Amino acid sequence: MAEEEDALGDRRRAAEVAQALSCHLNSLREPTRETRLRALAGLRAEVQEQPLAASVLQEVFAKQLLRPLVRCLVADPAERCRELALQLTRYGLSHGTQPAEALPCLLPALAQRLCPQQQGQEPCEELRLGLLQLLCLLLQLCGGLALTPYLPEITRILQATLLDSYPEIKRESCRGAAACAQAMPEHFHMQSESLIKPLMQTISHQHFRVRVAVIQATGTVIQVGNGKSVDDVLSHLAQRLFDEIPQVRQAVTSVIGEWLLHLRDRYSYFHKLIPLLLSSITDEMPETKELAQNYWKRVGLQWEKENEEDIKDKLDFYAAPSHYPKGVVQPKLGCRELVIRNLSKILPAVCNDLTDWVEGTRIKASQLLFILLLHAEDHITQHMELLLRTLYRVCLDEESNVVQNCVKAAELIGTFVNPQVSLRLIMSALKKTPMPSYLMVLAAVIKGCPRQVFQPHLAYLANTISEPEICQRSDEVFYMEQLLSCVEALIDVCQEDCKAVSLQLLKVLVTIMAIPRADHLHQRAMNSLAEAQHLGGFIDLYKQHMDQLMAWVSVSHDRWNCYCPELLQLDVIVTHSGPVIGEALQGFVLILKNCLQPTKDPPMRLKLFTILSQLLQKAKQTINSQGQFHSYLEIVIKDILAPNLQWQAGRTAAAIRTTAVSCLWALIYSEMLSPKEIFKVEEVLMPPVVATLEEDSKMTRLMACRIVSIFLNSCGKQFEPDKLNKIYPELLKRLDDASHEVRLAAAKTLISWFKCIRNDDNEKSVFKTNIEFLYRELLIHLDDPDENIQQAVLDVLKEGSILYPDLLAKEIEAVEHKHRIPAYCDQLLQHIQATGCRTSGS
Repeated sequence: MAEEEDALGDRRRAAEVAQALSCHLNSLREPTRETRLRALAGLRAEVQEQPLAASVLQEVFAKQLLRPLVRCLVADPAERCRELALQLTRYGLSHGTQPAEALPCLLPALAQRLCPQQQGQEPCEELRLGLLQLLCLLLQLCGGLALTPYLPEITRILQATLLDSYPEIKRESCRGAAACAQAMPEHFHMQSESLIKPLMQTISHQHFRVRVAVIQATGTVIQVGNGKSVDDVLSHLAQRLFDEIPQVRQAVTSVIGEWLLHLRDRYSYFHKLIPLLLSSITDEMPETKELAQNYWKRVGLQWEKENEEDIKDKLDFYAAPSHYPKGVVQPKLGCRELVIRNLSKILPAVCNDLTDWVEGTRIKASQLLFILLLHAEDHITQHMELLLRTLYRVCLDEESNVVQNCVKAAELIGTFVNPQVSLRLIMSALKKTPMPSYLMVLAAVIKGCPRQVFQPHLAYLANTISEPEICQRSDEVFYMEQLLSCVEALIDVCQEDCKAVSLQLLKVLVTIMAIPRADHLHQRAMNSLAEAQHLGGFIDLYKQHMDQLMAWVSVSHDRWNCYCPELLQLDVIVTHSGPVIGEALQGFVLILKNCLQPTKDPPMRLKLFTILSQLLQKAKQTINSQGQFHSYLEIVIKDILAPNLQWQAGRTAAAIRTTAVSCLWALIYSEMLSPKEIFKVEEVLMPPVVATLEEDSKMTRLMACRIVSIFLNSCGKQFEPDKLNKIYPELLKRLDDASHEVRLAAAKTLISWFKCIRNDDNEKSVFKTNIEFLYRELLIHLDDPDENIQQAVLDVLKEGSILYPDLLAKEIEAVEHKHRIPAYCDQLLQHIQATGCRTSGS
C-alpha cells in the first residue's frame, strides 16, 4: 500500500514538474539567444536545483527534456546554449534510473556532432570533449545488452575522436575505447579491429599523456577484442620502448605483461611478446625494470602451472650449473623454458636488429641478446652459427655499448657451451679470415669458461693463436689489442695451467710488441704470465725461454729483409730481455754476422745496427751482462763493423755507416776494447773510420774524430809514418767543418797525432815537410773568428812546437802582422821560448 502511495506521489510530482517545464521548453524554439538561454536556465532551476526523486527525474527527462535538449545540442547556433544543454543532458543521464532509454535519440546526435564526415560537426573543442565524455558516461551506465545494437556507431565515433586535433579528446577517446571493450566483452571483438588503425596513428603523439592513454587503450582493446590485431600493433609498441618518457615505457611494459598473462591466444604470440617484456628488464629506470621483472616472474610461474606435466622431470631433477655467472640470479624454470621453446623464432629477429642502422635499436637488441642467452643456457649450442656470425659483425660496431653487451653475451657462450664446440667454430673462422672481432669474441668466450672445463683445450688454443697465420696476420693495433685480450683471458682463466703453454703465449706477446704503435700493450700481460708461473717478473720469462725464442726468430734469418716480422721480433727480444741477452750471444752474434753483410738488404742492416748500437750503449746491463762479449769482439769488428764502414753510394748506405761508427764508438766508450785490442784492430778499422770524416752526417764526423783520437792515443808512437801522413790531411779539413763541435774534436785529435811522432832527428826528418805544412795551416786557424777554436788550435801548436820550434817561430813571425788578434801568436812564441829555455837549461 505504501509503495502505491509513493508511486502515485511521484506521478503527481512529475506532472507538476512537467507543467513547470512546458513554458521553458516552448521558449527553446525562440530565435533570440537570450530567450533560449533564459529557458535553459529555467530548465536547470527546475531539474537540478530542486530535489527530485530519481524516478521523477527519469520520467520528466525521458518524456519531455531529452529530445529538446538533443535538438539544442545539434542545432543551436549559440555555444553557451549548447553547453547548458550538454550539462542538463549529462545530469539527466547520471541521475535518472534508465539511461539506456536515451540511446536511440542521443547516439545519432553524438555521431553527428563528433564525426568530421558528418555535416554539423561540433566546432568547439571543449564541447566536443563534453560530448565525448557524455558517450563515455553512457558506456559506463548502460549495460552491454542495451549498447550492443549501437556498437558500430560507437566505434565510428571513437574512430573519429581518436584522430581529433585536441589532445584531451584523444585521451578521452582512449578511455572510451577501453570502456566500450569492457562494456560489451562478448561482442566487442567484431568491431575492435576498426579502432586499431586510429590508435596506431595517435600512438606517437607529441604529448606523452596521450601516448600513455593510447597504449593502455590498445592493451584493453586487443585483450578484450580480436587478438589477431597483435601483429598490427607490435612494431608500434616496440618503438615506444625507445620513448624518452619513462611513463610511456612503463605503459608498454604493463600492456605486454598483461597480454602474456591474459591474452586468450597468447601461446601463439609468445615469441613476439617475450622480447618486448625482456627488453624492459634492461630499462634505465628502476621502476620500469622492477615492473618488467615482476611480470616476467608471474608469466613464468603461470606457464609452469599450465604445463606442469610436461616439465615435471625438470622441476624434480634439474640442477643449476655450478659455474653460473657471478652476480646474476638464475631465472625461474618457467621463464627459461619459455625462452628456450621460442628462441628459434626470437633469435633471428634479434640478430637482425643488432645490425640495424638505428643506434638505439642496436643497443636494445644487444641488451636483449644477453638476457636471452642467460635464459637459454646450454640450449645456445644449437644456435651457435647464427650467434657467432652476428657477433663477429656487431663487435665491430662504432657504438661502445653495443660492443660491450655483445661481449657479455659471448662470455655466456663460454659459460654454457662446451668449448669443443665453440672453439672449433671460432678457430675455423679465424683461420680462414683473421679479424679483430673474431678475436674479441674468442677472448670473451675464454673469459666466460670455467678453468676446469677449459683446461683440456688450452694447448690447442695456445698453439693456434701463436701460429704466424694468426698472430702475424695483421699489423693493425686494434687487431693486436684483441689478440692481447685473448692471451690475458687465457692467463686469467687458466692461471698455473699456463706454464705448459708459456712459450707459445710469450711468442704471441713478443709479436704484439713487435708491431709499431702496439708495443705499449705488453707489460700487463707479461707480468700476469710471470705471476701465474710464480716467477719474479717478465725478465724471468725471457730467461726461461731465451734459447727457444732465439731459435724461433732465427729460422729464416738468411732471407730477412726490413719487412720481416722476425726482424721486429728479434728487436723486442734483445732490447726487452735486459741482461738475459748476455746469455744468448752465440745465436745473436751469428744472426748479426749473417745479416749485416754488405750484400744484404740495406734497410734491414740499418735496423740491426740501430739495435746493436742501443745494446752497446748499455753493454753491462745487456749484451755484456755475463762478461762474455769479449769472446765475440773479433767477429763484431772484422766481420760486422769493418765491412759496413766501407763507402757505398746512397743515403741508406750513409745511414748504415753512421750506425756502424756509432757501434764502434759505443764499444770504445764502454771500455770493452782495451788499448791492446784497439792496437790489434787498428789496421782494419782506421782507414774506413778516417774515410767517414767526409760523411754528410755531423754526428758521424764527430764520432769519427773521437775514434781516430782514441786510436792515436792507444797506438801512440807505434804508428808508421805513412799511416800518420794519411791521417792528418783529413783532420785538417775538419778544422773548416760547418759544425763547431767537429772542429774542436778535430783539433784535439791533431794533438794526439803530434804525440805519435817521436822527438828524434831521424823520425822527425820523415815528417818535416808535413809538419811545416801543418804549421802554416794551423796558424791560419789561429786567427779564427771563434775564440774557442783559437784556443784549441793554440793547444795543438803548443803540442806540435816541440818537434820544430825554430821552424814554427819563423812561420809565426811571417804571419803575425796579418792576424787580427796577434795575442795568440805572442803566447805561442812565449811558449816556444820557455820550452827552449827549459830544454837548454836541462
